[in-house]
Amino acid sequence: MSLTLLAGREFSAAWALTAAVLLLGMGGVARRAAGQAPEGYSLAWSDDFDGTALETSKWGYHSIGKRRDAVNIREAAKLDGEGHLVISTNKVMVDGKAQYQTAMIETRGKYERRFGYWEARIKLQRQEGHWSAFWLMPTTMGKPVGNTAEGGAEIDIMEYHSKWMDGVLHTLHWDGYGEDHKSTNKKVTVEGLHAGYHTFGLLWTAEKYVFYVDGKATWETTAAISQRPQYAILSLEVGTWAGEIGKAELPDSMVVDYVRHYEKKAEGAK
Repeated sequence: MSLTLLAGREFSAAWALTAAVLLLGMGGVARRAAGQAPEGYSLAWSDDFDGTALETSKWGYHSIGKRRDAVNIREAAKLDGEGHLVISTNKVMVDGKAQYQTAMIETRGKYERRFGYWEARIKLQRQEGHWSAFWLMPTTMGKPVGNTAEGGAEIDIMEYHSKWMDGVLHTLHWDGYGEDHKSTNKKVTVEGLHAGYHTFGLLWTAEKYVFYVDGKATWETTAAISQRPQYAILSLEVGTWAGEIGKAELPDSMVVDYVRHYEKKAEGAK
């Protein structure tokens, strides 16, 4: 390599670093490498979905049976033997009638934490009529009403359906699901989101939530900060909110490469 080329590259790298610092100083959106924990955090729990069967020490099944316009079954969530979790929606005939089947899995009772950084790498479904989600739930939702710190909140790190193409939704729900229910959300656009794998993350502290897509902070909010341990859910759900499932070419799947949770390091830890 020539000295001129080397010098040019060193200058470019230095300028890129300077520009990044200036951007942050002017209120620019923070960005970090996808798949990399925030500074000061270390890996506490993960699943890379190796092997041929879901690890029951890490995951259970959420809401088995009828839910919305489908039936959740265990068989719709499986490993492909190549390091991925595949959650599929399919159409089958039961007693001469069409039935849609899908799945939801959860870490409830196995891994529940408050705060930290959650991230999943996911390839999204392509057909309408169902939506994928990566979310956190407390066991105390809305109890008591008016005290989110104690009652917790539904934290939808991401929700996606194909009619949005490159759009994804971050949402918070709190104070239960009845007449006291409250929510807020932000829909963001990420070029190329509908194709290939993307990472979806949440940095959750006692003061705020910061949502990420592909390492870029897409929403920061201080609303409804839960102080409760919460568990993770990966799901596909069928419903008209996502379009007409009858138009979908099934089976269709969300494919998950990994899920990771990082916790803040103890003071002085390396």
